[in-house]
Amino acid sequence: MQTEYTQSLQPAPVKASTRVYYGLATLGMATVSGIYSALLTIFYQDYLGLPARWIGIAFGIYAVWNSINDPIFGQITDKTRSKLGRRIPYLRYTAPFFALTFSLIWFAPQHAPDFTKFAWMLITMLLYDTCYTIMGLVHGALLPELTESDVERGKLSIVSSLFGLLGTLVGFIIPDFFRPKAGSLNTSLFALQMSMIAVAVLAAFLIILTTLKVKERKEFSQVDEPLPWWQAIKSTFANKSFIIFVVANFMCTFMFSICMGAIFYVADYVTQQPTIYLLAALFIPLAIGVPLVQFVLKRFEAVRTMQIYLLITGVGLIAIGFVPVNLIMVCIMVVGFGYSGVQVVTYLLLGQVIDEDELHTGVRREGSYFGANALVTKPAQSLAATLTASILAAANFVTRESNGGQIFLNQPETALFGIRAIIGIIPGAAMLIAALILFLFPLKGRHLAEVKEKMLRMHAEKHAKLLEQEG
Repeated sequence: MQTEYTQSLQPAPVKASTRVYYGLATLGMATVSGIYSALLTIFYQDYLGLPARWIGIAFGIYAVWNSINDPIFGQITDKTRSKLGRRIPYLRYTAPFFALTFSLIWFAPQHAPDFTKFAWMLITMLLYDTCYTIMGLVHGALLPELTESDVERGKLSIVSSLFGLLGTLVGFIIPDFFRPKAGSLNTSLFALQMSMIAVAVLAAFLIILTTLKVKERKEFSQVDEPLPWWQAIKSTFANKSFIIFVVANFMCTFMFSICMGAIFYVADYVTQQPTIYLLAALFIPLAIGVPLVQFVLKRFEAVRTMQIYLLITGVGLIAIGFVPVNLIMVCIMVVGFGYSGVQVVTYLLLGQVIDEDELHTGVRREGSYFGANALVTKPAQSLAATLTASILAAANFVTRESNGGQIFLNQPETALFGIRAIIGIIPGAAMLIAALILFLFPLKGRHLAEVKEKMLRMHAEKHAKLLEQEG
């Protein structure tokens, strides 16, 4: 429900019901996104036999589109004025198309020529990503808009993260039940496709439900005067705090994308055990760790908390590349606990960046910043998928399609080490680099406190103007 705002320079509270409904939209999008990240490469490369070069081309084009659509939609939503606000209309009316385009990804013709599979993969990816871009952007933009308080934002982020973890876990479990197993490629594709449709419809329902329950704060859509396009772009990329944040976040996005895309490879070929065991090792520490982040945030500022968790995650990932097979699950548990903090704190830092920007421009521009963030970080998803396919091809990985539809367990040592590098060494190094970069982040200590105080005064003035307009 709509947050209540006072003019006593106190941050707006967020009701428990708002946190739950906000989390339900996260659940829907995270389930779909989890399936997409985990299943896309293995579906087209291992199951359908699409060569790595075609996958690389598809993700290259996809990365270019990603670099265009996020900042465009971010600017559009910031400039939108409607009775429902700047974010809710886009979230509500894009949801059905989101479900449709996601479902179509998994209906590529199995026995068609490679170019036909490539074209189907590329077109459906672009359509799906456009819908996901719109909804993910406006959903994320709502979090710092609802309240100025880092404490309240932290609570909202924790609830959203828990729902997101549940969605991502479900996103792995569902395709693992229905994805083709050894010797059953031809008969299992239909079951997989039907499960994808069911997931898509449920996700759309949860997102629409959220738009009926969460209300925006009117002062930002009715009082603020949007910046011209060029001035908005210039102000965003001239922000030092944002540049430092987004470089670190690129590393985090790359880490998550490449790990999630490789986990089925690890289960099938390295540990040779059901994927659910690895998922349990990852998600149980994640779920336990997310609520505990609030205690670390009481001791350290957001940026220091982020660095601590990045270090834990990076060390756990790098160890996966070298430990005996029976210790891989232990390393994954360490990664899960470490990533719990990254999951919660990342957008607290972006919220602080947006707060600082409002003091300079006079306008809240969540859409611009979330769009610019995606402009830089979303190509990390394409990089992750392209690297996965390329490294496996270079490491002489034997696909099941080339083995008559049967899983080939006796992979060469080069392929097994390639899988370990993909899920461990490469993303682990990215995490350590991100932790080092954040030493340059300026929003901490006294400067951060001053930003918060000035922002509260500005919001009190905007609320007074809103009352005057409505009066």
